[in-house]
Amino acid sequence: MESLKIHAYMNQYPVTFTENMSVEEAALRFLKTKQLGGPVIDKNYKVVGFISEADVLKKMLETLYFNEHVANIKDIMHKEVLSVKPYDSIIGLGQTMIKNKPKLYPVIDDDGNLLGTISRNEVLQACYKYAKTRTLIEKSHAAV
Repeated sequence: MESLKIHAYMNQYPVTFTENMSVEEAALRFLKTKQLGGPVIDKNYKVVGFISEADVLKKMLETLYFNEHVANIKDIMHKEVLSVKPYDSIIGLGQTMIKNKPKLYPVIDDDGNLLGTISRNEVLQACYKYAKTRTLIEKSHAAV
């Protein structure tokens, strides 16, 4: 089961954000893609932060309430990013996701460059496919 690696199930075309993107633009990106969060990257695709739909909603509500200008992503992003490597175990990540809040993790290489993202749904999909395959193998062995 440890052979299930993140690279086989990650989203290789993730929704990304930049530090100078306005909160309004990020809100529109969330609305169009229905993502719950995403990595903030620099021009070299290095992950510099993470922004969630909840972070953007909170800032949008403050803006409506106080009638102020909305900030940029760099003002509200999380600078300490929980991330995973493509060679990490799906099972290990699943266990981490049960204990921790993030539903989506950036997948980065050893230099911190973004390779993709992996969500809780993709981890569940990997586990389901593994269980289904294992059941089929067990049934075929039982028939022999």
